Amino acid sequence: MKRLTALLLAAVMVMSMAACGNNAAETKATENKESQAPATAPETKTTEATDAEDTTDAADETQAPQTQGTDAGEPAELGYEKLIIGVDDTFAPMGFLDENNELVGFDIDMAKAVGEKLGIEVEFQVVNWDMKEQELNQGNIDLIWNGYSITDERKEKVNFSNPYLDNDQVVVTMADSGIASLTDLAGKTVAAQTDSSAVEAMDANPEISSTFGERPTFDTNDMAIMDMEAGRSDAVVADKVLLDYVISHKDDPSKYVILEEGLGAEEYAVGVRKEDTALLAALNNALEEMKADGTAAEISTKWFGSDIVK
Repeated sequence: MKRLTALLLAAVMVMSMAACGNNAAETKATENKESQAPATAPETKTTEATDAEDTTDAADETQAPQTQGTDAGEPAELGYEKLIIGVDDTFAPMGFLDENNELVGFDIDMAKAVGEKLGIEVEFQVVNWDMKEQELNQGNIDLIWNGYSITDERKEKVNFSNPYLDNDQVVVTMADSGIASLTDLAGKTVAAQTDSSAVEAMDANPEISSTFGERPTFDTNDMAIMDMEAGRSDAVVADKVLLDYVISHKDDPSKYVILEEGLGAEEYAVGVRKEDTALLAALNNALEEMKADGTAAEISTKWFGSDIVK
């Protein structure tokens, strides 16, 4: 009996100790939980998030790449790594082959300078002049730049840059032709370059051109002039800028006469695809910069002896 009583007493004591142990563990866990949970946790988290945003914004401002290195624009901005420029390589002094068969000229130098302003490589591609707008709009070239006159007909096909040079459509004839005025061209054969502004100038003056006997056209102005020199044509309508340069480089310039009466004034500009509005804006900005910093005047003086840039 004593033995049984002792066993029961021991069991009761063990159970009591276990219960006390569990209560102590729960109390300790509660204390630990309360001590580890900061009362200001939501505020601290918000502050940290705000600080992180401020830091990110500051980093963005510091590291954000410049989208425009110059006023004219940059290749990444325009989407061009290279600009293909369509030219007529017989149109002196705007763009032509020199005695070393190298492409040179006023427009060639201007285009290279614009490429430097934009940070874009330029490449010149000779095109058939009567296909120039088609070449542009098919994406084979990016610009038409070679004594390219602004006309209403061309405005329907391309956008033009701001004009940079004045020009006139004039008539040249041989000094011994007996032709001294536009009225003397009645019944005569008057040549021009195919799809040139000279052809449009004649069409714009039907009271004069309708009196011509024939109006043959040639792939280049040089071919038209050679036809006149051979006596097959009596006169040639062409750009005064071109004729002044070509005649001055003939062995005997006195053999040629440019009539005082012309067929109309015009302006040179660069042809751009109608959808290439960003390129057009960058091009105009670059041309303005070149006028302001003297680059255009330097190129003009090189080719014309003075600054004639608009």
